[in-house]
Amino acid sequence: MATTINADTTNGLVITSDTSGELEFQSDGTQVLKVDTPTGALTIPAGTTAQRPASPTEGMIRYNTDTGFVESYSSVGGWFNTGESGTTVSLEYLVVGGGGAAAGSGNHAGGGAGAGGYITATQTPTIGNTLTITVGAGGSLNSAGSSSSISGTTFTTVTAAGGGVGGTHNGGNGGNGGSGGGGGSTGPTNGTGGTGNTPSVSPSQGNNGGNGGGTNSGSAAGGGGGAGATGQTAPAYNDAGNGGAGTVSAITGSSVTYAGGGGGGADIGAQGIGGSGGGGNGRGSGTTGTNGTANTGGGGGGGSNAGVGYTGGSGVVILRLLTSVYSGTTTGSPTVTTDGSYTVIKFTGSGSYTL
Repeated sequence: MATTINADTTNGLVITSDTSGELEFQSDGTQVLKVDTPTGALTIPAGTTAQRPASPTEGMIRYNTDTGFVESYSSVGGWFNTGESGTTVSLEYLVVGGGGAAAGSGNHAGGGAGAGGYITATQTPTIGNTLTITVGAGGSLNSAGSSSSISGTTFTTVTAAGGGVGGTHNGGNGGNGGSGGGGGSTGPTNGTGGTGNTPSVSPSQGNNGGNGGGTNSGSAAGGGGGAGATGQTAPAYNDAGNGGAGTVSAITGSSVTYAGGGGGGADIGAQGIGGSGGGGNGRGSGTTGTNGTANTGGGGGGGSNAGVGYTGGSGVVILRLLTSVYSGTTTGSPTVTTDGSYTVIKFTGSGSYTL
């Protein structure tokens, strides 16, 4: 038993005393705080993560029954485990760089651009630290995509390179990048595909671009490399090569393909089709090409016959962690969703997340 002080919504303040030496504070008969003996313990409010106060104030403390930790609230870092600054969180992530763009095309065929680099893994950073998120832009005409990254004090920096530019219409080689751009073509002169996974890291970020393969009668460029496959070398009969396929991720709770390579351009043959995962189609005889899809890291399609090449799709950064340890502290307006017992934070622009 204990002496109780109850804030009752019917009777007001109700005090019931005994001689146990214990003191319990109640709200409508439910314990909210209990003081045991002088050498005992203080029992504080307890509840799940979902039952946290809707409008917390500085210094609030409670026991989280989901995490098994006492937690306190700070307007700087949100809810965190009291006295557990060294506690780590299992954080899954996907980082995709911006897709490359194709080069401007003259009277021949430009190569499809490479997809942005694709990296996914898990780390265990420390609670209370802030992760800086950078989302790379897709390449504009004649340029590679920009890299995407995550960095933090107790987080090993992860950088996904931008996709390589597509080879020029005069038979230029594809550019290097997360995935390489496809080689361009003048017909008799054909460029080679660019190298994927640059800068070199392990595991691989992407694949090489395909070579140009035109003939004396027509120009046909190679497809850009994708995260899951090499760009196609332009096949026979002056048709352009397709972009390499991207890679499927279920980090959001649904299977989505990212980082497809752009299809190559052709002047008198069929266009190269963009790889699954946002790769743009190349321009072909009687067909129009397309840009890489935004926030997939897809490479842009190659141009032909004085039609310019196409731009790359921007990258994306996605974080996944248990909802029970999600702090709710972000910048940059990411999209936050739940998947079962997990929270998913999707950045389509640069920002930050505080653990």
